[in-house]
Amino acid sequence: MNRTAVDTEGAWFEPERITELRRLLPIPYVDVVPVRTDVDGTVTDVGLLLRASGSGRIVRTIISGRVLVHETLREAIARHVEKDLGPMAMPRIPASPTPFTVAEYFPTPGQSLFTDPRQHAISLAYLVPMGGETEPQEDALELAWLPVQELLDSTILDEMEGGHDIVVRRALAHAGVI
Repeated sequence: MNRTAVDTEGAWFEPERITELRRLLPIPYVDVVPVRTDVDGTVTDVGLLLRASGSGRIVRTIISGRVLVHETLREAIARHVEKDLGPMAMPRIPASPTPFTVAEYFPTPGQSLFTDPRQHAISLAYLVPMGGETEPQEDALELAWLPVQELLDSTILDEMEGGHDIVVRRALAHAGVI
């Protein structure tokens, strides 16, 4: 990531201001499903983070975060991967910033398949293979690499909040493994 290309001055708002903006505008996000692949590029494992949710529960989740002002989608993906998986994750970000799906999160449950009680957010979702060493960072408690079939045979996806389970399922369908 070319950090000098991102103007971080003025790209972040004070907590009161972002709360106000969240009430007034849809906020752009990226959702990232980190994966490991075999030599042929077939997805073998999915990385899920364990963290505390806004409701105080401990849940599995994917990488997700806002796109900053003057930040490209590729830069946002790289920044969020580094923030959650560490500087040695070595993400292989797609050459084209075309998402595999768009998730529109609403604060009101039932308005779409995706919910975020804080805001209306429009998230572009990416499946990103990791080429390096990963470990949970910041507020992530754990990172688990789950084999695709084990993940699909378990109840883990059903326990994810806000529609992240749908994003993971769509990522795996996009990759042709389900």
